[in-house]
Amino acid sequence: MSEQPRYRVAVRALCDFTAREGDLDHRFTPSPSAQEGIVGHTLVASRRGDGYMAEMPLSGVYKSLTVTGRADGYDPTENRLEEVKTYRGSLERMADNQRALHWAQVKIYGALLCQARNLDEVTLTLVYLDIATEKETLLSQQASAGELETFFITQCERFIAWAEQEAAHRIARDAALGMLRFPHASFRPGQRELAEDVYRAASTGRCLLAQAPTGIGKTLGTLFPMLTAMPRQHLDRIAFLTMKTPGRRLALDALAQLRPDKQTAENSGQDAPRVLELIARDKACEYPGTACHGDACPLAAGFYDRLPAARQAAVAESWWDREALRKVALAHGVCPYYLGQELARWADVIVGDVNHWFDRYALLHGLAQANEWRVGLLVDEAHNMVERARGMYSAELDQQRFNRVKRNAPTAIGRSLTNLGRQWQTLVKDVAGNKLDDTDRANYHLLESLPEKLVGALQNAAATITNHLGEHPEDISLELQELLFEALAFCRLAENFGDHSLCDVTQKGRGRALIGLRNLIPADFLTARFQATHSTVLFSATLTPAHYYRDLLGLPADTVWREVCSPFVARQLEVRIRRDISTRFRDREASIAPMVGEIARQYQQAPGHYLAFFSSFSYLDAALARFCEQHPDIPVFAQTPGMREAEREAFLTRFTPGGLGIGFAVLGGAFAEGIDLPGDRLIGAFIATLGLPPFNDFNEALKARLETRFGQGDNYTYRIPGLIKVVQAAGRVIRGPEDEGVVVLMDDRFAQPRVRAQLPTWWQLGSHTSP
Repeated sequence: MSEQPRYRVAVRALCDFTAREGDLDHRFTPSPSAQEGIVGHTLVASRRGDGYMAEMPLSGVYKSLTVTGRADGYDPTENRLEEVKTYRGSLERMADNQRALHWAQVKIYGALLCQARNLDEVTLTLVYLDIATEKETLLSQQASAGELETFFITQCERFIAWAEQEAAHRIARDAALGMLRFPHASFRPGQRELAEDVYRAASTGRCLLAQAPTGIGKTLGTLFPMLTAMPRQHLDRIAFLTMKTPGRRLALDALAQLRPDKQTAENSGQDAPRVLELIARDKACEYPGTACHGDACPLAAGFYDRLPAARQAAVAESWWDREALRKVALAHGVCPYYLGQELARWADVIVGDVNHWFDRYALLHGLAQANEWRVGLLVDEAHNMVERARGMYSAELDQQRFNRVKRNAPTAIGRSLTNLGRQWQTLVKDVAGNKLDDTDRANYHLLESLPEKLVGALQNAAATITNHLGEHPEDISLELQELLFEALAFCRLAENFGDHSLCDVTQKGRGRALIGLRNLIPADFLTARFQATHSTVLFSATLTPAHYYRDLLGLPADTVWREVCSPFVARQLEVRIRRDISTRFRDREASIAPMVGEIARQYQQAPGHYLAFFSSFSYLDAALARFCEQHPDIPVFAQTPGMREAEREAFLTRFTPGGLGIGFAVLGGAFAEGIDLPGDRLIGAFIATLGLPPFNDFNEALKARLETRFGQGDNYTYRIPGLIKVVQAAGRVIRGPEDEGVVVLMDDRFAQPRVRAQLPTWWQLGSHTSP
């Protein structure tokens, strides 16, 4: 009896796995867009005879594997099978590994065609279509059915061995997860409640917004139930996504606690889930400043030849954080970053930044769509998601940098850049009313619509640069490449321009304008990303009100919102409101004296470590100067603009157990969230602002747009984002069940009922004026 097929793979995926060879090569190569590729295939088909069969479905079976695909075209009269590839630039510069992959694909289709039509031989042809000139280059070879069958069997055998290994891993992984136990003797207060909500969301395939206080163990409390649900809900992958690097470390630490002992797992026929940490390319690069191709980097040379052994070694270990991945990669002479990109296809749990699912070109979302994965998504610190997503779907062009590139650009692209520069200057003059000057004073202008002429010139310039670099790659420079990528990003966003975005011009002097295409409502782009998951859990200490996130992120209509009761009690945190202080802009000068007095008085009553948060660096500097003048005996230190990582770390190391001093910082900055200073490392915080975004033309335009769409212009633009920052900053004080401290809210508006309603329910608010 013949073996029944158990595995299924597309021709392209089969060849990607089994037939890639040679160097890794990520030099810039202008390539057609997906739409241009579709048009190109249609053009080739239109040039063939009446009997030509385009998009011909083919499939075949070998042992347990079914291989399927669509051949680009077959001419039965000529007995010629075609694989069409579109390109830009010089065909002679196409990398050998790309050509080898193309031949592998057409050979597999050839084998399937010979099986289907009982052919003895067939002509295999690669059709390369130049998108710019519409010229075809045909490369052909005769192949017998026997030769093609041998090639087909070789590729299938390679894939079946891996597929069987993966199927066995899936069974053993699910067995291990079926036996998963919580790693501690008991849950923390609130942690079980959170875990139950996450499990229900995974079981029902719904989206969950979970507001849970800091200190209850949210990372472990979300990963444990999602892993438990994984075999029961037939999830293929779990992605734990974070906003900042420290969140990745917390997730990896939690996953390490949940992994079964390797020896125990092997003895019981179980297998630990494979865990991958995705990191940025610049942080993984072993040769900074070196181009990603075999002629420059030794880890790119022969990458695909050594990849199978590296991949096999990696799956034998199944723990791929940054250090482990680097160790495997260097042992096999391959690039750690691109090995990680490959292993994303085979990991069970992926830990990385939110951009890996939500960005326009997100790796994980692309893989999930291509492989039809059922995905469980966990999004940490989700209160940041609105602003992060707006950035993902925004673009900006810098006139000053453009002019610098234009001066040094190759002559062949000078005309298109000159035209773009003319359109740019015309636009700036129009919006500025011909009042250009050379001062550094920024003039901000909102455009009523997309500047169509400038976008047209930008599209033309991008196409000209792309075509030129295809023919003359030696002319590429980092600045020219960056300009091209920014132009392409701007043009692609312009194609989808609508009421979810706006266009603006900031003029900082003659020849120094910035043109921005800025997203206001990420929902229009993110809705499909949430629909592509089996279940998504977004969690944070501040996810109130739920409708703010539902509306702006485009969450499903049946999204569930849950608030986990705080394990903390009012006696742990004294919260005071200074109702006699106003931090409104007009009152800033008058507010400094009473704020300085409040900070000093609290410190003198209970010496220790405090953080004082202000709405801007100028406000901070003014308060700090007054404080140092009046209280030189109290140790202080301050956040400064653009602090580097080492400087931020030095700031935090000042908060030693039992230490003394006051750190001055800005609300919404690096020290207002995502830092952990438990015990007496931090005993209090002063918040001298409601955190409201600045009142300016942009935010007023945002307010108007959000009012039109949701009827929540003021709340969604100012009040809610501001209070999210306040609660996050205050949350630095109480980090565990034994912590105690004080938070002083220094603005009379904190006493307003609508403001108090958005503060944590476990706070017991008191108020006072000056003593």
